[in-house]
Amino acid sequence: MIGRLILSYPDAARRTGGLLILALTTLGLYALGVSSAWLGYLAPPAAGWLDENPALGRFVAALLISLIVAANWKALQQLSRRQQIIGVWIELFALLMLFFFSFDLSFTFIAKKIGFLITQGVTTTLYISAISIVIATIIAFIGAIAKLSKNGVVYGLATFYTSLFRGLPLLMQIYIIYLGLPQVGYVISAVPAGIMALSLCYGAYMTEIFRAGIESISRGQTEGATALGLSPSQTMGLVILPQAMRVIIPPTGNQFIAMLKDSSLVSVVGVWEIMYLARTLGQTEFRHIEMLITASMIYWVLSMGLELIQSRIEERFGRFNAR
Repeated sequence: MIGRLILSYPDAARRTGGLLILALTTLGLYALGVSSAWLGYLAPPAAGWLDENPALGRFVAALLISLIVAANWKALQQLSRRQQIIGVWIELFALLMLFFFSFDLSFTFIAKKIGFLITQGVTTTLYISAISIVIATIIAFIGAIAKLSKNGVVYGLATFYTSLFRGLPLLMQIYIIYLGLPQVGYVISAVPAGIMALSLCYGAYMTEIFRAGIESISRGQTEGATALGLSPSQTMGLVILPQAMRVIIPPTGNQFIAMLKDSSLVSVVGVWEIMYLARTLGQTEFRHIEMLITASMIYWVLSMGLELIQSRIEERFGRFNAR
């Protein structure tokens, strides 16, 4: 009966659903303890009433926020898809900035330190990440071929490697390499230790990505290449890998972005990357939050750059496979 009514009166059903979502959002915000202090700033005469009725004030604040969100949703629906995306980004970025401004930041301090944070920290972070990405990709390709091998020794080595480095936390790997290798007579500095840890760790994860991508190509492709007289290496390089890249690139791009952020862990061994400098510079004047927020925004910008590169590569290989 209810289903028949919904089918008969779709507009009424939509309005009912909208009111239900509005009510649930209001109750959710109220349960989370949304503050009503901002109502006092908007309407100073109501400040006294809000102090006398805190529970009711929180409910009114929750209801107003829900109505604002609903009105904003309705306004965005009148725009084109591209305009909706831009609008959402602008609004959420503005809210993020308001959240940061609530910390009473010292922008003078940020302006004084950001130059060194970028020239030294970003350079070191990109240097470590770029080298680690290249080495991890090489390890992943070799590991994937090994895991597809019918040789028991080769397969055993590959599976032990992936199990070990996927099973240990990256921070522990950094400590083991940096502090453990000198115990066996090989002294390694902080930067090479960080690069080695990142490469081995992400090489293990990417090995599974490469293996899955290669296995996604049907056996008929290999058989056809063999029938044409191609060697196994030519088959892999000219037939299998170009097709597998469509499967490999998206998760590999995600791994690269994760590696960029996880490079902050090498700060524990004293590498002057973004996070290390953010902590060090923030300690000079007890302005930790300013430097942490600045470092966060730098990581975000770098990640967006990698996302853009990833999308271009995906688009290129998508066109290749479409042909």
